[in-house]
Parts: sequence; structure tokens; C-alpha cells
Amino acid sequence: MKFYDCKPAPSPRRVRIFLAEKEVTLPTEQVDLKAGAHLRPEFAKLNPWRTVPVLELDDGTTISEAGACCRYLEEIYPEPALLGREAKDKALIAMWDHRCEIDGFLAAAEALRNSTPGMKGRALPGPVGYEQIPALAERGKSRLRHFFEVLNERLASSEYIAGPTYSIADITAFVTVEFAGWMKLVPAENQMHLLRWLEAMRERPSSAA
Repeated sequence: MKFYDCKPAPSPRRVRIFLAEKEVTLPTEQVDLKAGAHLRPEFAKLNPWRTVPVLELDDGTTISEAGACCRYLEEIYPEPALLGREAKDKALIAMWDHRCEIDGFLAAAEALRNSTPGMKGRALPGPVGYEQIPALAERGKSRLRHFFEVLNERLASSEYIAGPTYSIADITAFVTVEFAGWMKLVPAENQMHLLRWLEAMRERPSSAA
């Protein structure tokens, strides 16, 4: 199995942290997104959506999207369980991870891709170029501020995002908060529960992935 990564990018970082939590190392190839390597025909054969991360299995099957990559890795490396064990836990983790991706991660992407000069004409990932819409950048930032409020409220009554144990939802939320920092959006000083959790996440060895 081979992992196609881009070290600076936040999406494959979710998979790197997932792998680090499981203490699994895979052969890795860096894809230079800045140079447009993901848009070249040879990469399109691996992933027609032209995004990272990608897992290439030994039989040639390719799996893209961070969540799907993590699902496969959970099946073949089940410990520690990061997607839950019992039915209720699995559902709650999936629910919170989905909300963190939709309300947080995609909001950060919306803000960044619609405001960064280097992404002109690339406001959405994938094979089709889309022009930036400045209003969407502002909306993304507003969504992120609300996302921080939601996390802080949740963490007032829960040690981790989806419950009493660390899970993929914490990975998605953590990468999102650090991704938002690229735009100088950080938790407020009075969001003490979010700040407590963030400090704990940064103390985990996997945070260096």
C-alpha cells in the first residue's frame, strides 16, 4: 500500500494523524500541489478528482478522500479504534466527524480558496477551475467563528468531540482549528473549553504528523 500525501496540505494531514495514532507507517509519495502535480494526467489516473490524500492498494485499487482512507485503515488496523466500537459510539463519532468536516473544515477551505491570490481560478478543488468569490471567503470566516463556539459548548460537557474517548472527530476538528490559523482565525480567550482541548491535542505525539 502507498500513501499519496502533500505535507503542507490539511486534508492529507488528517490521514497522517490517523496513521500516527495507530503507529502505522506507509510508503509515501509527496504530490506537489503548488506545482500542479495533482492536475497532471498521470495523477488523474490515480484519482480523477485530482485531490490528495490517496491510498493505492497492492492490487491497484485507489481510495481518495480523507474519511474514506481512514475507514479503510480502521478496517485493516483496528487498534486503537478511532471510529468507535459499539453501534451508538460509531454513529456518534460519524455524526460529529461529519459536522466538523462540513461546518469547520469546508468553511476553512471556502475562506482560504476564495481569498488567496495563489488560488485564483482554483476556488474549488478538482479538475474544473472556478473563480474566487470574495463574499464566500467572508462567509467561510463567519462559519469558522461559529464553529469555534459550537466546539467550545460541546467540550464544556465532553472530554473529546464525540464523547469520552479520542476519535477521528477530534482529528478533523484539530486539523480544522489549525487550518483556520492560516487565516489568523483562532479560538477566543473566553472559549476555555476549546482551548483546554486544543492544548491536549497539541500534546499528543500524533499532532506532529
